[in-house]
Amino acid sequence: MKFIIRTLAAAVALWVAVQFIPGIDVNAPANSAQYWGVLLLVALIFGVVNAIVKPIVKALGCAIIFLTLGLFLLVINAGMLLLTSWISGQLDIPFHVADFYPSAFWGAIIVSVVSWLLGLILPDGD
Repeated sequence: MKFIIRTLAAAVALWVAVQFIPGIDVNAPANSAQYWGVLLLVALIFGVVNAIVKPIVKALGCAIIFLTLGLFLLVINAGMLLLTSWISGQLDIPFHVADFYPSAFWGAIIVSVVSWLLGLILPDGD
């Protein structure tokens, strides 16, 4: 149940990023079942990328993260969003992030903040 709630929260966070950030696009009819299905698939991909790739990148870049007082984590989050966009493109899922700055950078910030806020509101079983 916790996995489903987190995936739905990530899909909502991605939807907010699509609404506010130019350059992050879902090429499906707006607010249709296909549109929300794309967002759910992208949320699943984003979750897998964050679970597998992100810890490795953070471990390799821990010195840079330390030297920048954690600000490099913003760059890593943007990279994870770009990687999610690339994987979606390889799987023919109509989700695209145009470039690193401003699209992926600000999109990653919005996804992080909205996911955090939803995590505070939604029960997670802990």
